[in-house]
Amino acid sequence: MGYETARHLTSLGMYVVIAGNSKEEGVGAVKKIQEENYEGKAEFQYVDLASLKSIRQFVQKFKDRGLPLHVLVNNAGVMLVPERKTEDGFELHFGLNYLGHFLLTNLLLDTLKKSGTADSCARIVTVSSATHYGGVITMDDLQGRLCYCSHGAYSQSKLALVLFTYCLQQRLTSGGFHVTANAVDPGMVNTDLYQNLCSPAQLAKRPVAWLLFRTPAEGASTSIYAAASSEMEGVGGCYLYNGQRTQSSDTSYNEDLQVKLWKQSCALVGLKDEGLRVD
Repeated sequence: MGYETARHLTSLGMYVVIAGNSKEEGVGAVKKIQEENYEGKAEFQYVDLASLKSIRQFVQKFKDRGLPLHVLVNNAGVMLVPERKTEDGFELHFGLNYLGHFLLTNLLLDTLKKSGTADSCARIVTVSSATHYGGVITMDDLQGRLCYCSHGAYSQSKLALVLFTYCLQQRLTSGGFHVTANAVDPGMVNTDLYQNLCSPAQLAKRPVAWLLFRTPAEGASTSIYAAASSEMEGVGGCYLYNGQRTQSSDTSYNEDLQVKLWKQSCALVGLKDEGLRVD
């Protein structure tokens, strides 16, 4: 889906930075996009969202170039992996899917704020999932240390992304910034995310996926809509599915939980929670 999103945004004339942890795949994606001779351009830059150090290094290199940033698409993720830790000691789903994007977004906020205008807001698009409806956030056990379950960990990370999106939009609105934040649900998409299913489930999935699952291009369509549609100009704090505003889980609208998660996340990644001040 990341490739399809990058390809489409490049076709619209954007300069796209594909950020990922596989140089071979990233460079290959750029080459394929360039062969299409789109109006826009694409490049690859390395970042490992499972490493807070790598995220900080990526952001510093990006800022050193003095480039504007009009669209940030938080798309990376893992699903149903066996219990593993990031290099910083976080449970992998929570650390990569959520905390990595939380830190990346916060470190790029000042650039996004400077890039957005009253007529053309900068946009933050974060890919969540319908599994967030079954997610549970327990503040004293955010990383599932008491009882690890891969599905529960994945669902929790996707719920955290929705809570983060809503809290971020509230802060952006309060500060009067020309930046919007939305969460999107791509639906069930036939990608490598399902590679960690058990063997029987893999066999059962194959014939069903071709019939019922979306292609990566179809899955990317809602992210593209949120990132580039004129209908989403100035619109934030939404959960989008099939290009439509949809109700997310009841838990995701819990403002007290949103704030608690934000503050705890700041502590975990080493950010000062100073709010979003007007420069």
